[in-house]
Amino acid sequence: MRIDVLTIFPELVRGFAGHSLLGRAVAAGTVDLHVHDLRDATTDVHRTVDDSPFGGGAGMVLRPEPIVETVERVDPPRPILALGPAGRPFDQGAAVRLAGLDGFTLLCGRYEGIDQRVLDHVVDEELSIGDVVLAGGEVGALVVVEAVTRLLPGVMGNETSAGDESFTDGLLEYPQYTRPAEYRGWAVPEVLRSGDHGRIERWRRAQSLRRTLDRRPDLIESRGGLRPEEEALLESEPVGDDPGTRP
Repeated sequence: MRIDVLTIFPELVRGFAGHSLLGRAVAAGTVDLHVHDLRDATTDVHRTVDDSPFGGGAGMVLRPEPIVETVERVDPPRPILALGPAGRPFDQGAAVRLAGLDGFTLLCGRYEGIDQRVLDHVVDEELSIGDVVLAGGEVGALVVVEAVTRLLPGVMGNETSAGDESFTDGLLEYPQYTRPAEYRGWAVPEVLRSGDHGRIERWRRAQSLRRTLDRRPDLIESRGGLRPEEEALLESEPVGDDPGTRP
């Protein structure tokens, strides 16, 4: 997969991309990451990429020329996705959709935003990572890159991991434990030490359902409510002690 990032802070993106799963994927060639500095398309001595908004107002706006000319010069893969608070919310479903493409491009906004003509005539879609305002789109772009690349074949060491994670099947992930089996009197649930894989699977599914009902009931609602077999599972499985549901 080829991913292009258009930014005025290329080292911020490159630095993050050199570590962990993403860094290994880039080194192995699974991910072909291209980071483009929008200032390279400027012609003045100050490498200016922004200007004051027409009509007045606080802050500065990214000019269209550096963005459009960078796109024309490097011919990045489509779709071109601009990061900004007005975009469609980015979620796991969007990550899965992007992971099925051959590539895509992320445009990082800055200051008060991007000239609307770029969004109207160059960008294919706008994405937001949440109802928050950031100083720029780089952090949002890195969220998208990490969420997408870890879904690619060969990036994660255990290919079954992605299928068990939060938001798979519209649910939050069940609680996780590791050694030691007891620490300061806090014991790992007995079922996880039983070796009974069928029982463990039922417990995890029940915990996932309970955790989602407790923390994110909107996810259950978006699935159309609990399924009959899920209601039966919750009735049959003991509540147990899920520390993840404590205040």
